[in-house]
Amino acid sequence: MLRFFKSSLPAQIIALLLLVLALRLPLLWLGLPLTAEELRALLVGERLHGGALPYRDLYNGTAPLAAAFFGALDAVLARPVWLYRLGALSLLLIQALRLNLVFARYDVHPDRGYVTALTYLLVGSISTDLDALSPLLLGHTFIVFALSALLPTSREGYDNRRLFRAGFLIGLGALCYLPLGLFIVVGLFAVVIFAASSFRSSLLLLCGFLFPYAMVATFLFYEDALPAFWEMHLRAGLSDLISSGLPAGLQMRLLIVPVLVLLAGLVRALGTSLGLVFQVKFRQMMLVWLVVAGAAAAVEHGAAPGVLVLLLAPMAYFSLFLWQRDRQFWWLELVLLLLLNVTGVLRYRAYIPRLESLLHMPAESRFGVEPDPRFAALRDQTLLVLGPDERPYFYTRPATPYLDWTLSQADFGHLNEYAAVVRVAQKMGSVPPTYLYDQSRLVPRLQQLLPAIFGPYQPTSTPGLYRRK
Repeated sequence: MLRFFKSSLPAQIIALLLLVLALRLPLLWLGLPLTAEELRALLVGERLHGGALPYRDLYNGTAPLAAAFFGALDAVLARPVWLYRLGALSLLLIQALRLNLVFARYDVHPDRGYVTALTYLLVGSISTDLDALSPLLLGHTFIVFALSALLPTSREGYDNRRLFRAGFLIGLGALCYLPLGLFIVVGLFAVVIFAASSFRSSLLLLCGFLFPYAMVATFLFYEDALPAFWEMHLRAGLSDLISSGLPAGLQMRLLIVPVLVLLAGLVRALGTSLGLVFQVKFRQMMLVWLVVAGAAAAVEHGAAPGVLVLLLAPMAYFSLFLWQRDRQFWWLELVLLLLLNVTGVLRYRAYIPRLESLLHMPAESRFGVEPDPRFAALRDQTLLVLGPDERPYFYTRPATPYLDWTLSQADFGHLNEYAAVVRVAQKMGSVPPTYLYDQSRLVPRLQQLLPAIFGPYQPTSTPGLYRRK
């Protein structure tokens, strides 16, 4: 199989697509529960499609470009879960094929073919975490496309437009998931080792990186949302406040196989002498890429949704050294077949008796978000949840800016302050939601502070649920 994918023919692309679809689609067909990140994305997209502006009309830390993308998907179809799954698969395919194209076009390794894309997609299918569309997966696509712009096209060095474009793409990635902005370090390192005028080239790269943020900040300034942008994106985005991925312990276990493939490639890479100076410099850049990817994963303590994707690019590069020609080529075929089988077993471990307990790796589907049947009768009604549990929104629609409860504490956590009470009154709007779900036992106090808004709410037979009369 390895010999087959070392060729560069259209048949290899078709075989690669069929292999990946055969590996991933059966589990999607069997059904995967909605993840917490997907539910949050659906709610954000719905609010934006309804006319809300991020950070002004929505208390949520989702990065602006990712939020706009979710809003665009909701404009195509209301709560498009299948579009999210299709989008995640498409983005992973695009990243793998783009990386394969860049490696082949720039001769970063003597071997060609589609081995890079094959390894990228195989390892990326180990966890169903990458079957869900996340801001990190979306932003990482821009980082992969920025790679080719970081590489010089001639001995004279860089074309200025390419450097600006590289910084611009990294900036777009950060506007999807803020820690991806750390990849500007990779760009600066590439400038140092490839460019003749490092200082001038670095300024071009930084200007390109800051340009998307300047455009977003200018727009939000005129919409009176710039201070909230600082609080909810630039501050909350650098913490684990909005992390809603798998437990860090499970994420670390799922990274064992990718790390083993990476280490095996690194060992063979250190013992391989490359003929071209460019290939040596590119290997140095990918080592820096690996360090930066680790730093970006550590920002959210390794629990960010889709964190595996950060490891795929350096792993795919160094795996080229693992799969390079050897006198005893048969053992490489066995290793690749073993990787394929391990990927399938880990992906479908929930359907193999006692395998989850044996590996101490519960299936990712067990951490999905299940709807609360108590709220099924409220379908399509407007609701405000005063608490961190967002499951009631499965059936209902959020109607206020208070979506992320942690960020909403800026108001509801300071009800002893006059300014916070005024903000709550303003944010509730002229048409308050039909229902309130009070997890924090705030309704009695809110009825005392704002009787005109919260006074009409009366308790129902469901504990904590209030209906406006």
